[in-house]
Amino acid sequence: MGAGSITSNVKSDKTNVVIKSDNETLETGIKKIGAMAGDYVEVGCNSVLNPGTVVGRNSNIYPTSCVRGVIPENSIYKKDDTIISKK
Repeated sequence: MGAGSITSNVKSDKTNVVIKSDNETLETGIKKIGAMAGDYVEVGCNSVLNPGTVVGRNSNIYPTSCVRGVIPENSIYKKDDTIISKK
């Protein structure tokens, strides 16, 4: 976790957290759930991982990113929701 990164665990509207990927939506049924990061994930400085964010193992998050949803393993998350696969 880079300096100044934040993992939020409550939505601003205080409703239940929903985990969303391209293929499915998972209703958690709870109001507090933070981000989950797999092994060897690197999160850049000043990034925000919103409630219910899932970052797959061996992935990288660019600095100053605002991340939500599911980031697949072996990926690089760039700004503006651009995700590329690592080679």
